[in-house]
Amino acid sequence: MKLAYVYILASKRNGTLYIGVTSDLIKRIYEHKNGFVDAFTKKYKVHLLVHYEQFLDIYSAISREKQLKHLIELHNPNWRDLYFYIIQ
Repeated sequence: MKLAYVYILASKRNGTLYIGVTSDLIKRIYEHKNGFVDAFTKKYKVHLLVHYEQFLDIYSAISREKQLKHLIELHNPNWRDLYFYIIQ
């Protein structure tokens, strides 16, 4: 059985985030850091590995990735800017 990972990259502290899934964490992060992934992370310079979780299979990792992404939809379905709520 091959291990799988959910990982979170950031552009900087409190910067842009990216959540992904892979079965080869070292290779995948290397690709992000060196611009081999021609997508969002390259465009926005999201290269810092700030979190990862290990799973026994890819299906569990994908499920966790969806959970993390779903948190925003669940708690903020209209993607409102919450700043104005916290300063009142």
